Amino acid sequence: MLQNSLDLTQDAVDITRQICDIESVSGNETALADAIEAAVRSVGHLEVDRHGDTVVARTNLGRSRRVVIAGHIDTVPLNENLPTRFETRTAGEVLWGRGTVDMKAGVAVQLKLAAEIAAPSLDVTWIWYDHEEVSADLNGLRKLAEARPDLMQGDFAILGEPSNGAVEGGCNGTLRVDVITRGVRAHSARSWVGHNAIHDAAAVLQILQDYRPSDVNVEGLVFREGLNAVGISGGIAGNVIPDECRITINYRFAPSKTVEHAIAHVKDLFAGFEVVITDQAGGASPGLDAVVAKEFLEATGLSPKAKYGWTDVARFWSLGIPAVNYGPGDPLLAHHDDEHVPLDQIRDGELRLRNWLTAS
Repeated sequence: MLQNSLDLTQDAVDITRQICDIESVSGNETALADAIEAAVRSVGHLEVDRHGDTVVARTNLGRSRRVVIAGHIDTVPLNENLPTRFETRTAGEVLWGRGTVDMKAGVAVQLKLAAEIAAPSLDVTWIWYDHEEVSADLNGLRKLAEARPDLMQGDFAILGEPSNGAVEGGCNGTLRVDVITRGVRAHSARSWVGHNAIHDAAAVLQILQDYRPSDVNVEGLVFREGLNAVGISGGIAGNVIPDECRITINYRFAPSKTVEHAIAHVKDLFAGFEVVITDQAGGASPGLDAVVAKEFLEATGLSPKAKYGWTDVARFWSLGIPAVNYGPGDPLLAHHDDEHVPLDQIRDGELRLRNWLTAS
């Protein structure tokens, strides 16, 4: 086998190890995208397109319904956690290393099934995309939606984000703002001449301390919200009273709220303070009342729960496509230096997806 080539006839665990060992930190996905493209182009029942470092493979069997199954191929930076290795843990055998959880085990399952299932019960669009772990303007799925929205159309979508083998419907939205306090500079030896902006930040922090986030039921799933300071900056020099302080706040809001509702809520909480919006992304409702979604849950035998974090399911939701997160790996281990995935979870995920895609 040529260097960086993939053997999709192997077990999904072995495919996971193959693709993890092709380093693909965000911005360096080309080698893995090349390997994936070459592997799926050799599969006769798939039509393959490539957009940058995003690879799309589709069946076109004339089925009445289509599902989109996607996964990102980039990882966060390494920290001496490649190459991968097998380990025995208390709970069983695992594959350790960068990307095993987030989210190359899910991608491996997808590649295995894409190659082997020539006649699925639904038409399938498989998407493996780049630049998920960095700024949204670089996201390969976003670029695909803008350039080739036809390649993302379907009745239902599954994103292979790690979910511990559970189904997580929809996702919370996210809003990031800077709450700014203003003061007057002065020499710290004559502080009474000025006004300390950092001291005024205490009132902002007290609002956050007193805030009680909501648990919001959306279509039968309970989404937990959160409002937290995630950064604070201020100060000019060790002998100067600061005239500005910025408290960066992240609001995770239920998908029943729009971005506009979230902004209004935050501005109301911090009325009297200067509030600057720095980042925003709407959530996604579960959409589990869709017929295809119900069939997926029935076939896999899994009960859905809410996805608290923001994921790219929101991109599908914005196109009118209900979407869930479903993949092997504990999301608490995503980006962790001890990132590892249970081998049984990879194989179980493959089996459940296979059963659904081949159900008559």
